[in-house]
Amino acid sequence: MAIDKEKIEEHIKGLLIALGEDPEREGLVETPTRVAKMYEEIFEGIQHTNDEIATMFTKTFEDDSDMFTSSNDMVILRDIEFFSYCEHHLALMYNMKATVAYIPHGKVLGLSKIVRIVDMVGKRLQLQERIGSDIAEIMQKATDSEDVAVIIEAQHACITTRGIKNTRSVTTTTTVRGIFETDNNLMDRLIALKCMHA
Repeated sequence: MAIDKEKIEEHIKGLLIALGEDPEREGLVETPTRVAKMYEEIFEGIQHTNDEIATMFTKTFEDDSDMFTSSNDMVILRDIEFFSYCEHHLALMYNMKATVAYIPHGKVLGLSKIVRIVDMVGKRLQLQERIGSDIAEIMQKATDSEDVAVIIEAQHACITTRGIKNTRSVTTTTTVRGIFETDNNLMDRLIALKCMHA
């Protein structure tokens, strides 16, 4: 479903009035239109299912798969920077970094596709836990590999700027699928490699 920018503009104008502002004053007169354009961009992922995202970014390199001969050979892309918005307060999740790892089984995904998957999943109203789960599911579909791990670190404006206002807290979530769930040595290796240059 396409994002309805006209409806967004209408509701942002109403929100400004509810806040006690004058949406016709010079600094705010274009704000509803600007917010609608911004929302169209930052919430692009809402318009696509996980299956659709997997199809969008499924370009793989079958010819390169013979490089991975061991069941423990991993592809790891770390420090993927992205952002998202918490569905509870519409607050920014920021300073987000994802590490995505998978074990190829006949397909090697282009590295930029992994970054695009993370970016698209973040462009939804989200929970950090669901982001990891969505990325893992899409990676499984795009690579035909059950063996996927996702580690996400983030700060949440709903904690740092309101309520408890704890400005230094960082939330870490892990999502593991396939062999990553059962092979502790493999997970230890992944964590060590992730932290190597942190």
